[in-house]
Amino acid sequence: MKAEDQFHIGIVADDFEATLAELSEGFGYEWCDEVGSTTTVTTPNGDIVVDMRCVYSTAAPRVEVVRRVPGTLWEPVEGGGIHHVGYWSDDVVADCAELAGKGYTVEATRIGADGAMTFAFLRGSKGLLIELVNRATQPGLETVWQIRTGTTAPAR
Repeated sequence: MKAEDQFHIGIVADDFEATLAELSEGFGYEWCDEVGSTTTVTTPNGDIVVDMRCVYSTAAPRVEVVRRVPGTLWEPVEGGGIHHVGYWSDDVVADCAELAGKGYTVEATRIGADGAMTFAFLRGSKGLLIELVNRATQPGLETVWQIRTGTTAPAR
């Protein structure tokens, strides 16, 4: 894993539309189409089914705004702010093992239809939450990033 593999920051929003509007109005962000689905993720307490929905900014570095999923890892940070930092991973399983050796704990993982781990969320000893995203998903996400919702900042 390398610093240059960092590709997004994630914000979990209680008021999704208001968060998008605030970031658009304040910083000029434009947004891709909303993506997501109902999916099974594995947590330390077992498998759970979550309806995960998010949008990414069209500009890099990417901002991902995630709809809140009550009672799960995907709750807003108390007081607002960054929920996680996302990195591409060429081998999510190996990178999880490496981070575990540095004191990180796995909070959630997802296995794709092909049997490969598509993402993992790990928390560091100081509270930092990292998302490792399988680099094989990059071409699909790059396609998503080209589809704009038309949500933009108002003219100044």
